Amino acid sequence: MFIQQLHAFSNGLLSKTLHLILSSEITCAARPSIGGQAVMEGVMMNGEKHYSLAVRDGKGEVRTSIYDRTSLCERYKVLNIPIVRGVIRFVESMVIGIKTLNLSADIYMEGIEEEEAPKKPKSALGRFWEKNGDSILSTLSMIFAVALALFLFVFVPVRLARFLVMDLLKVPAILGLIEGLIRMAVFLLYIFLVSRIKDIRRTFEYHGAEHKTINCFEAGKELSVQNVKGMSRFNKRCGTSFLFIIMLVSILVFSLITITDPIWRFVIHLLLVPVIAGLSYEVLKLSAKSKSKVINALVVPGLWIQRLTTREPDEEEIAVGIASVVKLFETEHPEFLPEKANADQPTD
Repeated sequence: MFIQQLHAFSNGLLSKTLHLILSSEITCAARPSIGGQAVMEGVMMNGEKHYSLAVRDGKGEVRTSIYDRTSLCERYKVLNIPIVRGVIRFVESMVIGIKTLNLSADIYMEGIEEEEAPKKPKSALGRFWEKNGDSILSTLSMIFAVALALFLFVFVPVRLARFLVMDLLKVPAILGLIEGLIRMAVFLLYIFLVSRIKDIRRTFEYHGAEHKTINCFEAGKELSVQNVKGMSRFNKRCGTSFLFIIMLVSILVFSLITITDPIWRFVIHLLLVPVIAGLSYEVLKLSAKSKSKVINALVVPGLWIQRLTTREPDEEEIAVGIASVVKLFETEHPEFLPEKANADQPTD
């Protein structure tokens, strides 16, 4: 059990920091909304009141499960207002994403660990760890991921920008612009480096499978491996595009801050993070419906970056993505599944 928990912690750590990159919120006007996220050896699909998980375990079998979910925005209509709803859905998405990452790691590890030695009576500490180890590791990894994100994307840009433009500190717009450009550079470098890691590269393949499967569903086609295979692995409402919009919005908002002291500027940045996330959510939501070239132009750079954060999936990975969608809509909206929808076995 400890080996399984440790593996889930170490392999899930980078994935947690990449949660926003791997997640998508996709809405089709004629069909129910559906979002998704790549997880360890699998795909999570997020519906209106449920989310499904399909993972290929260590024995090569696809295991599916379904879970209930109800957004606070649906329970309390007063929260379903612009900006506020974006912050709430962002937090809810993080919670579900981290939970499914941990679940997928547990499922994947089953069947590939060595047989355990005969069990010996456990100490009180051993029993405590067996009961609470998963929660402890999950909490620690989340704290580390948040701290790393704040350091890379808030602290470093603020400090480095001040160092680079010492003579222009009296021009807040320039300071905010420099911070934003540094933030983008750090983000792109971070994505490039983690994309070179073997385990993350495979997760990006499942990210591609998630997009392709949802694009196939949106197109109203039968959910077969061959149909999904022919779809694009890019989607403008992907979390990668969301992150890029956040960076653009942050440049605009932070440029309005007249305080130049690095400590206070860092504190204000932290306080404004929820506001920026909420505004960015509204822009992303608008881009899903708008035909405006200006609005759609905001997500184009995100599509370019998806060449790094998605990879072409193989047929087995596509089959997992299909299984997750089918599991979700068997529960929520079976009428939207074509009669022959299935996760076909890979062809020779």
